Amino acid sequence: MRFGLNTFLSNSGFTDTDIHLIQEFKSYGAEVIELAVVDTSRVTPSKILPALKDSELSSPIVCGAFGPGRDLRGSEEARSNTVKYLHELIELADQLESNVICGPFYSETGRANYHTTEEREQQIDRIVSALRPICKRAEATGIILAVEPLNRFETDCINTIDQAIDLINRVDSPALKIHVDTFHMNIEEDDSASAIIKADGHIGHVHASASHRGLLGNDQVDWNSIFSALREINYDGDIVIESFASGNETIAKAASIWRPLYDSPKHFATEGLAFLKDKAYML
Repeated sequence: MRFGLNTFLSNSGFTDTDIHLIQEFKSYGAEVIELAVVDTSRVTPSKILPALKDSELSSPIVCGAFGPGRDLRGSEEARSNTVKYLHELIELADQLESNVICGPFYSETGRANYHTTEEREQQIDRIVSALRPICKRAEATGIILAVEPLNRFETDCINTIDQAIDLINRVDSPALKIHVDTFHMNIEEDDSASAIIKADGHIGHVHASASHRGLLGNDQVDWNSIFSALREINYDGDIVIESFASGNETIAKAASIWRPLYDSPKHFATEGLAFLKDKAYML
């Protein structure tokens, strides 16, 4: 396992001007960095790769952001925008020597409305048809697409591990895995550890997020059972801590962080990474 940090902790989207975060996150104790890329045109691999290698944080995770206008079950324009963006992320990840792209690929974050069973089935069909060719390209580059279930307030589409497994079975590609997030699971799953065990063989990435998005361990997530479950399924991928900068405009409504949850990004990161490493090595 590598333990790392998502760049949303410090800004609203990683660009070339944020290269300094690579060494900064390394100094906090990160073993991997997750680059939250909102605009692929503002990230230049030839500039990023040397910084990653100098900081010994090679093979980053690429995290997609699915705001307004990016929705595989939306309008034709939104679907086209999303397909284009996902292909750009695959190309970027390949150039950055990344093995994993994560995020809620299926829908605009924050879209949560009532739909009939028939409407939902039609939406899933549209998502599946869009993801199949994208996954084929990911297969060709050896990149995992880890799809993230979100809680009911951020999407009405894929909320649970079971729903993610159903999507994976429909797409039928070895490139499509699940991006597990403890924050969302704490809201949606009956038992997060049991859900992880049920998803054995399907998990491609893990976000460690406190139940209130603040300091890990000072929250309601049962971290002992989470790590026990990950060990039971022999998960050896990356675990990245996710929270959000107070001025993050990209995901402000979805994150809904309206009060201070920690003293500083450094405080959050160093405490969180130390907590995860202790849990991993104690169990």
